[in-house]
Amino acid sequence: MKASEIRKLSAEELDAKLLELKDELFKLRFQQAINQLDNPMRINAVKKDIARIKTIQRDVELHGVNS
Repeated sequence: MKASEIRKLSAEELDAKLLELKDELFKLRFQQAINQLDNPMRINAVKKDIARIKTIQRDVELHGVNS
């Protein structure tokens, strides 16, 4: 997910997406622990998406407007 796509989402949608990604990361880590993970690079992608969402949430918090 690109940052420009994330910026188009509302605050509620960002929160929902963040929870969804955290849940997916938990499931991926669990699969990795029991050696059933198909694509290990997906963990990095999900972590980066979580970081992007948190960064944009913080930007909105500081500046008050989606830029």
